[in-house]
Amino acid sequence: MHVWFSSSFFYQPSLCSLCPACCHSQIVLTKTYCPTTTCSGGGSSCVLSKLIQLPAPPLSRHQLKKLEEHRYSSAGHSLLEPFMQHYWEWLVARVPAWIAPNLITIVGLATNILTTLVLVYYCPTATEQAPLWAYLSCAVGLFIYQSLDAIDGKQARRTNNSTPLGELFDHGCDSLSTVFVVLGTCIAVQLGTNPDWMFFCCFAGMFMFYCAHWQTYVSGTLRFGIIDVTEVQFFIIIMYLLAAIGGSAFWQFLIPGVNIQIKIIPAILTVAGAIFSCTNYFRVIFTGGVGKNGSTIAGTSVLSPFFHIGSVITLAIMIYKKSASQLFEKHPCLYVLAFGFVSAKITNKLVVAHMTKSEMSLHDLAYLGPGLLFLDQYFNSIIDEYLVLWVALFLSIFDLVRYCVSVCNQIASHLHIFVFKIKPPNLRPVAASQSGKDVW
Repeated sequence: MHVWFSSSFFYQPSLCSLCPACCHSQIVLTKTYCPTTTCSGGGSSCVLSKLIQLPAPPLSRHQLKKLEEHRYSSAGHSLLEPFMQHYWEWLVARVPAWIAPNLITIVGLATNILTTLVLVYYCPTATEQAPLWAYLSCAVGLFIYQSLDAIDGKQARRTNNSTPLGELFDHGCDSLSTVFVVLGTCIAVQLGTNPDWMFFCCFAGMFMFYCAHWQTYVSGTLRFGIIDVTEVQFFIIIMYLLAAIGGSAFWQFLIPGVNIQIKIIPAILTVAGAIFSCTNYFRVIFTGGVGKNGSTIAGTSVLSPFFHIGSVITLAIMIYKKSASQLFEKHPCLYVLAFGFVSAKITNKLVVAHMTKSEMSLHDLAYLGPGLLFLDQYFNSIIDEYLVLWVALFLSIFDLVRYCVSVCNQIASHLHIFVFKIKPPNLRPVAASQSGKDVW
């Protein structure tokens, strides 16, 4: 069955009206795009869809079969979660039943990204003072994201639409949100004046999120600690509010006795949190393998996922320290975003590997952007590093979007579901007369 993804990500089942030759056995999910190469009526829509869609399906038949067998497993709860459950239950009860869980997730993510980009616009080097309303909007945006992220699963169970795609979509959005949350936090405390600290905080946040799913890949269970995402998000919201109230003077205030600025306190807490979290993660990684001989859930080495995140962080450190033009110091936000999208891509691949019980491939186009930056430095920056950074950013965004669209498209097609719509109860698969496959 051929199912195609529109640029809006909304599935709209309809017969292809542009290529009659293919209509007897194929259904497309947009009214303007036809899957055949002879399509001439779609114009720019055809070109855009071909660019977004990977040339080959990202998941094999074996992976799709394993995906059907996947069951979500989690353990533990954080300190604030039991108290927040009352609010989340109240909130989800007011969401219309026709709203799809993934739509709730993407609205929350879009809100978080938009408010953070406003802050990036006003503070491109993370040293400037943004308007008061920008910090307040980030605080509100993060709270909205937290609320919607907490109720998407409840909405799925409430409407009987729990699927593996929903779990993957949720974790995928979280991986991208992590990049913007850590960046927004560094901007709020003006940590750009201390580039080493900013670099550490941003990449430590990405690394810890990756490790959370790394230990899930090993043990098969997503574990929550007493101090986890909910508590950290509230702490960040408080920092946004302090930035709005106190301004730059507040973060630059020297603490008597220790002679350090207040802005360093969140960075020190990040170090403590990273040590505490990674200790727990690696304890599970080295002792909790559920595969043969203590291997991962896919039967692979428990150390195999390290090479992916290790490559990203190693390249980021080398480019940062060897840049003749002080690339990170002058453009920290662009730098973090360029590498953050790469981190989000490999984290998504790790989640997919866990849910499909498959091995992660080290070869990935996600490394193309960082690789270009590295090669440019190797040849003594024959091209302006700032220009190459922009190229790396766009390549990373394009690669992430292309992968996510293709994976969601393929899984939705395989499971006969929609991405951003709840399947109508009267819509049932019908057998194709010639192919013998189920089509819509």
